[in-house]
Amino acid sequence: MTAATTPSFDDGKAADAMRTIGEVAAALGIRQHILRYWEQQFPTLRPLKRSGGRRLYRPQDVALLSTIDRLVNCEGYTLKGAKALLAERDAPARSAISGEEAVLDMKARLLSIRNRLSGALQAA
Repeated sequence: MTAATTPSFDDGKAADAMRTIGEVAAALGIRQHILRYWEQQFPTLRPLKRSGGRRLYRPQDVALLSTIDRLVNCEGYTLKGAKALLAERDAPARSAISGEEAVLDMKARLLSIRNRLSGALQAA
């Protein structure tokens, strides 16, 4: 399984069944303590907790964990960067920016990033 896809479970349960932390950890190849830490860092990740603190992950929780794993472990985002990207992706449109304004805004952001990277390379 690659980190870029939602894991498939071969346990006989329905695709929309809830999974324990052990099942999710094994499917994603991530240790359980990392999943618990990510719960603290990403407010949208809230598995159900049963008696004794037993976690049950819904399919949308598993998909979110898979996305976080891809961003952090494959694409090189920090947890802070992944959190910001997910918040931006999930946030409703805050203003009505025309297509041209959006392109200009994105161009300015990319130029700023390029300049910061160039400065960092020259300083190194």
